[in-house]
Amino acid sequence: MNQDTQASITPNPALQDVLMFSGKAHPALAKAIATYLGLELSPTTITKFSNDDYYVQLGRSVRGKQVFIVQPLSPPCSDNLMELLLMLDIARSGAAKDVCAVIPYFSYARSDKKDAPRISIAARLVADMLVTAGATQVITMTLHSPQVHGFFTVPTDHLTAHSVFLEHLRKKDLSNSVLVAPDVGHAKRTGKLAKALNVPMAAGEKDRLSDNNVTITGIMGDVRNKDVIIVDDEIATAGTISEIVAKMQREFNVRRVTVVGTHGLFTGPAVERLNAIDAIDEILITDTVPLPEERRPERLKVLSVARIFGEVIRCNVQGESVGSLFEFWPTS
Repeated sequence: MNQDTQASITPNPALQDVLMFSGKAHPALAKAIATYLGLELSPTTITKFSNDDYYVQLGRSVRGKQVFIVQPLSPPCSDNLMELLLMLDIARSGAAKDVCAVIPYFSYARSDKKDAPRISIAARLVADMLVTAGATQVITMTLHSPQVHGFFTVPTDHLTAHSVFLEHLRKKDLSNSVLVAPDVGHAKRTGKLAKALNVPMAAGEKDRLSDNNVTITGIMGDVRNKDVIIVDDEIATAGTISEIVAKMQREFNVRRVTVVGTHGLFTGPAVERLNAIDAIDEILITDTVPLPEERRPERLKVLSVARIFGEVIRCNVQGESVGSLFEFWPTS
């Protein structure tokens, strides 16, 4: 499997007061972002005591510095969150000028509303915890729903991987293609990509039965005899993907299938489900989360978003606009 890499650039004097640290979740992405900016990734020591408490130490003085801490909340989500909270607190108490939490994947965004009695809106709670720990800014990508952006009480850059998917998909023959949102809630971001590619779009009607199972009750739009590109924010158990492909094959004779998802978790039965779908031509994800070999389905291609995060960090430090990289920034 090939993974896009980004070349380093000449160090920018404007970044001389910038320090970048990484937790244990995804040091490869943190290093790629730092390399793009011409920075060295600063060392961090993270271990556990015998009672399972964390010991965390930043390896450089942060006094008066602009500190960026890279840590996706990928599995194990709670451990990675705790590491991030401790690192934010260390930077704040160490007299850093600014402390930015760079969270490529914010897993708790899926808990964005109270849809059952006596449950927590965990996305809002975790957002509050990050600020309490010391974050003065947050940079994240493709939240599960746009309202989660509003849960943060500090400046938050909600980014999109739109540009890397667009660059890759434009290399394909899309003359018979249609983009498909798995449900109407994702129609807006799918529509943005469809417009940029100049292809039509459709959307599924989905009922979620559990975390692992969904049912697709209908398809809005014309997908008959088409090559379909299914666009989702996250691929976890692949229940939605397997159900929507099965329905489109059974009822509409779809041909080639491309699966696009910003965050590729591939948990539980996902790999088995995806490998069993012969119609899938390619699965496109980004490197927002680390992915061990046992969780990599066949026909997978990983596109790097290090350049996007690097550009946003550079623009923040130099006081430039980052609007064009926002998730719902208008294209016209």
